[in-house]
Amino acid sequence: MLKVEVISVGTRPPAWVQAGVDHYVARMGRKCRFAVREIKTSDRNTKMSTTAHKNAEAQLILKALRPSARVVALDAGGGNWSTGQLAANIARWSQQTSHLQFITGGPDGLAESVLGRADELWSLSALTFPHFLVRVLLCEQIYRALMLNANHPYPR
Repeated sequence: MLKVEVISVGTRPPAWVQAGVDHYVARMGRKCRFAVREIKTSDRNTKMSTTAHKNAEAQLILKALRPSARVVALDAGGGNWSTGQLAANIARWSQQTSHLQFITGGPDGLAESVLGRADELWSLSALTFPHFLVRVLLCEQIYRALMLNANHPYPR
């Protein structure tokens, strides 16, 4: 069975975010093994540069990545995929590996070391979203793509 992980910078999301993620996780139950792994946000109260904060988070993200997984980092510089393209990508990737890892950054985005490690870069939109909202959007889009691949009516 396909394992899909969202590796997301930020802990203790608001209740509405957790409720949204839980909703899609429950719906994905039979289609894949789905998990969200939270990475602690670097303490923005310390006097470090934005790059230093991103690099501190990157160390934890890189430790969470598995060599056999297909790694997709969400970044403004990534490709813009339709839901159909995401579904096709997931179908293709699942023929190559049984483990997909999607990475979302924190308030400042992802470090270059994480972007360089990713197999794919994907941009959800040209808009800027709060990093916790991205978690919900990503879960919904993964669910939608899986349902599209299963010929389920949800994606209409």
